[in-house]
Amino acid sequence: MIVLKSRAEIEKMAAAGRIVAEILAGLRELVAPGVTLVELDAFAERETLKRKAKPAFKGYSGFPFSLCCSVNEQVVHGFATSRVLTAGDIVSLDFGVIYGGYYGDSAITVPVGEVSEMAKKLVKATEESLYRAIDCATTSNRLSDIANAVQSHVEARGFSVVRDFVGHGIGKDLHEGPQIPNFGLPGKGPRLKAGMVLAIEPMINEKGYDVKVLEDGWTAVTCDGGLSAHFEHTVAITDNGPLILTQI
Repeated sequence: MIVLKSRAEIEKMAAAGRIVAEILAGLRELVAPGVTLVELDAFAERETLKRKAKPAFKGYSGFPFSLCCSVNEQVVHGFATSRVLTAGDIVSLDFGVIYGGYYGDSAITVPVGEVSEMAKKLVKATEESLYRAIDCATTSNRLSDIANAVQSHVEARGFSVVRDFVGHGIGKDLHEGPQIPNFGLPGKGPRLKAGMVLAIEPMINEKGYDVKVLEDGWTAVTCDGGLSAHFEHTVAITDNGPLILTQI
């Protein structure tokens, strides 16, 4: 079911989204060779509690961390272990909070020190595809126009779109309807309406799109060992166009 939000509810979600954006900005500054994933997780949780919010992911379906940290070939849902980041890595940081009864959810992929040209191109294309998708989040479009914007942009650059994980509606629950794939033909699916709030999140692989989940039951990795990047914003659809809620 797709739940439409009132203007007051969207304002509450924007407050949650700002907290997410502030913490991700801090995490971006912390990422460097020698930093551990558990240090990033601790920062995210500490800063969340400081703002009287609650980490959205910790305990969600049993997930053990506040922050999803996915390095290199890890696609999503990576664990915040004692792994030390090294120059040349890329790390995807997916983070959410609950504040005022509503969720905010966003993700960035950050280069660690100097990275390869391929890694730079993948990260750039993935982030660009997110904003192309957001540009399509208007009442004149259908749901698959968002998906097609991602796919057409990244495939033109030689990358592939993950099929096994998708974006989602968001509000009082972390995962609401509709599901939002990052691939598909345009002009399909429900008409976008003012009041929809969507977590749009391209997950893009350097090589093939096949992924598998590791024995921990959470961490998804590329089957071919290629790099993966992930960007996400929580976006409200309004009569005046898309409104990004997870930004400062």
